[in-house]
Amino acid sequence: MSTRRRLRQRFQFSLRAALPVALAGFAAGFAPAALGAQAAQAGSVHYLRSVQFDFEVPERMAAFRDRLAALNTASMVLRFDGARSIMMPDPEEQEATPRGAPGGSDRMDRRALGMAMRLRMGSASRSDQEDVVQAYVDFGSGAITETREFMGRTFLISGDRPAFAWKLGTEQREFLGYMVQQATAVHDGSEIEAWFTPQIPVQAGPGQYGGLPGLILVLTVDGGDLLYSATEVNLDGLGDVAIAPPTDGEMVTHEEYEALVAEKLEEIRATRGAGNRRRPFDGGLR
Repeated sequence: MSTRRRLRQRFQFSLRAALPVALAGFAAGFAPAALGAQAAQAGSVHYLRSVQFDFEVPERMAAFRDRLAALNTASMVLRFDGARSIMMPDPEEQEATPRGAPGGSDRMDRRALGMAMRLRMGSASRSDQEDVVQAYVDFGSGAITETREFMGRTFLISGDRPAFAWKLGTEQREFLGYMVQQATAVHDGSEIEAWFTPQIPVQAGPGQYGGLPGLILVLTVDGGDLLYSATEVNLDGLGDVAIAPPTDGEMVTHEEYEALVAEKLEEIRATRGAGNRRRPFDGGLR
């Protein structure tokens, strides 16, 4: 079974009977006290994030498809309290023993990584060139500070968190022991589907996504091009861990960054369309 198919299965919720959520109450104003004893003000969520490559893998590279998908999958952690949140790569995952020992599996991973990098370099898709490394959100002001990697450069971007026009659905399911409810939005041409739990009444979610009357546990963008699925929820507080904005990267405003991204992606498109007809990428296989 492919890695991507296994990821999709993680997003299939088991339907359970649940008490209806009062949508009228959401519209009138969110009341955390009405949500029961599981409400929490501080904690963390571990997510599995998968970004779908926006290029075709040649048929002769079929044996590498699962590994390419796995290389584009990461464990992330979101820490939150009543006022702010920050998402970053899972420190425990980063501290794990790095690959590198001799062996066929590791050689295949390195080769697959090289293939993925070469494929991405020629792609004019933003999702192939960009990676959100950290995202800090201040709930009160709506300010967001992100560290993003784009085409080999690291940027520190400041601005306002997008105001998603969420539409709350009536469908409810159970996920990780929590009742979750569907919400959808369209933003910058992308279709977003979120499953949030009012049992954890914070406006947080993975990355820039949030602003709902409850923590987002599952989120998909454009039918699965970007997937976030919570794997663990911890509501025991943060201990000595502080939530602070990231500081690494070349500091730019959101507007400056968007202009740079648009310029660089247009350069790639122009290069590809300027008579530079290369043979289809074959991963170096002969």
